[in-house]
Amino acid sequence: MNAHITVIGGGLAGLTAAIAAAETGAGVRLFEAHHRLGGRARATPSPHVAHDGAHVFYADGPHYAWLKRHGFVADLGWPGPGDWGRIGFRVDGRIRKMPPLGMIRAQARVGLRAPVDVDFHGWAASRWGERTATRLANAISVVTYDADTGRLSAAFVWGLIRRAFGPTVPAVRWVRGGWQRVIDDMAARATELGVVIETDARVEELPTGGPVIVATDLHAARRLLDDATLDWRSGHTVLLDVAVTASRRDRTVVFDLDEGGFQESYTMQDDTIAPPGESLYQLQMPVRAGESAPDAHRRLEAFADLTIPNWRSRTTFHRTAAAKNRTGALDLPGHTWRDRPAIDRGNDVYLVGDMVAAPGMRGEISINSALAAADRATAALGIRTS
Repeated sequence: MNAHITVIGGGLAGLTAAIAAAETGAGVRLFEAHHRLGGRARATPSPHVAHDGAHVFYADGPHYAWLKRHGFVADLGWPGPGDWGRIGFRVDGRIRKMPPLGMIRAQARVGLRAPVDVDFHGWAASRWGERTATRLANAISVVTYDADTGRLSAAFVWGLIRRAFGPTVPAVRWVRGGWQRVIDDMAARATELGVVIETDARVEELPTGGPVIVATDLHAARRLLDDATLDWRSGHTVLLDVAVTASRRDRTVVFDLDEGGFQESYTMQDDTIAPPGESLYQLQMPVRAGESAPDAHRRLEAFADLTIPNWRSRTTFHRTAAAKNRTGALDLPGHTWRDRPAIDRGNDVYLVGDMVAAPGMRGEISINSALAAADRATAALGIRTS
């Protein structure tokens, strides 16, 4: 068999596709434009290990079953008993321990289904009122990275809310060492399987000689495939990573029901990502329409003032960033994941990532689409997987 599978992009999607294909016996070559593998899963070097956005997994889908079966999520961290008591909600400018009663009542609606073809805010407001609808949308902005989550499809948003705030305990899992450790373990497994990995290798045109899996963001894929139709909506948020000397006054997790911000301590479940005696937090604030990034950062810092008192005087590590059009797919009314750019682009070319036609949210879409693409690419080589 002379033909092999080419994977372009060495992030979570690209490595998943390379491993899945190589496990069937296919020859695989992976090209990564940057010096390091990982894409958005890359992290800053020790002693402060910070990521470009949230780096948790949900253990309630096929993506996680694949990760678990391969041992990529074997070493998990868990918050301590005292950490749960420091979770908070920003409501009307103040931090409180519980969300408003209207939001609790909405979250308890077991079995309620939302329509695809109407916006979430209108649908939720008709049931629980304008204020609760706004707070629900802002609460789930941690997943959408969007300042106007209420305009999205009701079915899309309600599905996210059910996973994160439903009556059952969320299936959140934290890998010790963060996603960077997952990427490192995946790269080691790919190498073990014989995948040829080339970094600092930017691909400018599609190679020939076998199936190709494009595991880049849509902007890069649009150029590479010369296909202007490759487009979808995504979020826009600013980020703040900050490490401070540890204090029991600091909140571990805060949902901002006023403006859609979010804060999480990653050292509460993983003390390997910061020096002893320090707490490492990531905060995010979605950027409003017409708002500048500096103005959004100012709102984010005001949020930090509430959740990490006197953080500026205690800071040992500080990093700011912005993420736009690279935070997962968002579906408007009348659209579902099936309407996003297709995985199969024809002529044995496949597109994977977090904004294509596969179920899940953010990184889950990347893994699920990568597994589907690997299955189709190996089939194109005549390899039977079952």
